[in-house]
Amino acid sequence: MAEAHVTEPEGDVSDANALDPQKIGFMCGLEVHQQLSTGKLHSRQSGELYDVSIDTVPDVWPRFSRKLRASRGEGGKVDIAARFESRRNRSFIYIQSPNSGLIELDDQPPLAHDREALNIALTVSALVDAKPVSLFQTMRKTVVDGSNTSGFQRTTLISTDGKLSTEGGLVGIDVLCLEEDSARKLDTISTENGEQVIYNLDRLGLPLIEIATAPDVKSPEHAKQTAIALGRTLRQTRRVRRGLGSIRQDLNVSIACGDRIEIKGCQDLSWIPRIIRLEMARQLHFYRLSNKLRTGLQLPLLPPDRRLTDKNVEFEVARKVEQALPLRLVDVSEIFSDCESKMVKSGLDKKYVMLALPLPGLNGLIGTKQLDNDGAQLPRLGRELAGAAKLAGVKGVFHSDELPAYGIENSHVGSVKKQLELGDKDAFVLCLAPYWQAELALESVLDRARMAWHRVPQEVRNVVIKKGAPEDGTTSPMRPLPGGARMYPETDIPTELLTEEHWSKIISNLPMTDIERQERISKFDVSEDQSNQILARELDDIFVDLCGDLPHKAWAAVLLENEDENPQLCKAVLTAKENGDLTREAVNSVIQAFSQKPLPSLEIISKYALDNGLKPADLGDLEYIINDIVNQRIDFVKERGMGAMGPLMGVVMQAAGAADGKAVSALLRSAIQRITE
Repeated sequence: MAEAHVTEPEGDVSDANALDPQKIGFMCGLEVHQQLSTGKLHSRQSGELYDVSIDTVPDVWPRFSRKLRASRGEGGKVDIAARFESRRNRSFIYIQSPNSGLIELDDQPPLAHDREALNIALTVSALVDAKPVSLFQTMRKTVVDGSNTSGFQRTTLISTDGKLSTEGGLVGIDVLCLEEDSARKLDTISTENGEQVIYNLDRLGLPLIEIATAPDVKSPEHAKQTAIALGRTLRQTRRVRRGLGSIRQDLNVSIACGDRIEIKGCQDLSWIPRIIRLEMARQLHFYRLSNKLRTGLQLPLLPPDRRLTDKNVEFEVARKVEQALPLRLVDVSEIFSDCESKMVKSGLDKKYVMLALPLPGLNGLIGTKQLDNDGAQLPRLGRELAGAAKLAGVKGVFHSDELPAYGIENSHVGSVKKQLELGDKDAFVLCLAPYWQAELALESVLDRARMAWHRVPQEVRNVVIKKGAPEDGTTSPMRPLPGGARMYPETDIPTELLTEEHWSKIISNLPMTDIERQERISKFDVSEDQSNQILARELDDIFVDLCGDLPHKAWAAVLLENEDENPQLCKAVLTAKENGDLTREAVNSVIQAFSQKPLPSLEIISKYALDNGLKPADLGDLEYIINDIVNQRIDFVKERGMGAMGPLMGVVMQAAGAADGKAVSALLRSAIQRITE
């Protein structure tokens, strides 16, 4: 264990980039979730994803309605995150895509692991020098947001104790697991009885490799390097999915005076250092706020290192804070009957109530919106209180530090203070919602306000996304950090032994390294740009396996221009072109013409080219056409010389119809040279 930080942490939270990770006891590890390019893990359904939104989902896809409830784990305890979720009163609609069946609907027991997915997970284990477990035991991991129809995610430990080489040094791999992906959220609808969340089941059950590193990440920049190294290692297998959403990075971040926070939603690797630094600043801010609040209540201060925290002291502090901030909810709807705010008027017209929660001693400490040196929102208690309320399904809350605002006047603020009997040092929070929801939201606000005396709470947070990208790198709360009670054995899937023969086969068939792939592609006559593109798009195996006698540069060009098409089709069409059955210019259009059809023979491709005027003109006829055009424009050719090539190419191509551009260029050049030399 590292030496405890017994001095007060230094740094200005308004300048997150200037915070020194080592001096404030920075710790960080990553969790990476990578989709595999296989069928589903436990159902043998295809791994196809459907490009649909809530507005374009076919009406014929069945829909099923469910509600989830919290259940006890093996130890007899209900997970803290599950307990909170059960109070949100949410319901779920599941849309059954064509690649989802009874297993995805939780109406049939799961099947054993997809063998290909298991082998890929073992291969990655070998690539990071991890030690495989001898027995694969599938576990159920409680999932509380409805993204799994069963209420849990199946996950299997594959290996432990690996290591990853990164630019900043070795990073340990604690565990590597194989698990199911969740359903895709399409929409969330607010109702008087709680939120209704709509999911598409096409992604549910796709195999994911989850890799959790040790807390060996040395700095925010090293976290980015680690994520890049993990992604590179996974892609070595050539069996992982590419594209947005196919790989997800979670960050476990803490500083000595804060606590462990799991941050989700780090899609863009370039944002990782910024997100981490802002979390460091947030934890530092709330540590300092905690001690400021403790001073106000004459309570013992927090030590600057959480490992020095005395549990008995914290228990006594919590008891006194609970006495100082009791749960007291007051209906103040009548005060706002004349409020001109459209938001307030609309809510009261719907029979919502305006509930008020007094927060004694917090006047001026909840805060208002301010920005740091780089334009990100500075941490403040008000934002955390609003985040806690939003988890209950409300759109937000009003607090006294920011009022009057939003159409709420000074007169309303004064009336609320009077009804709540507040003093100059006291604050309040308002929530406008159906009574049950406003009550839950303000209870959550009170819990979070009380936590302000105890560093930051351990929780899962999400990067704030606006218009598809991080807003500024700040985060919002999602749920409490799950505890050990969320995991229990899966009884429907038998355990499986890993034999020495199986592991030896994995070891002896490891994929090529990046350097080996570069050396292999360098033996082909392709340009440097083509080589780089083929490797970057992970097309090198296809390029090498199917190249055969095809011209290397032409095969590379066709493959790169049609990377989403069937490579066998691409090879067949290029072969037809090399046989003289169609022009180079027609290659891509012919590939498109057959892309949704069975793989055609060379005879069928040749006939298609002939029928559609895509067969190259006879060289003899082509030479006659070119000579005729050059002779008709002989004065222009003599004046421009080889500069006439460009203008005459278009004329010849139009006159010749289907013609090979290279052949036209060679014959035209020869004809011009005969006249000008």
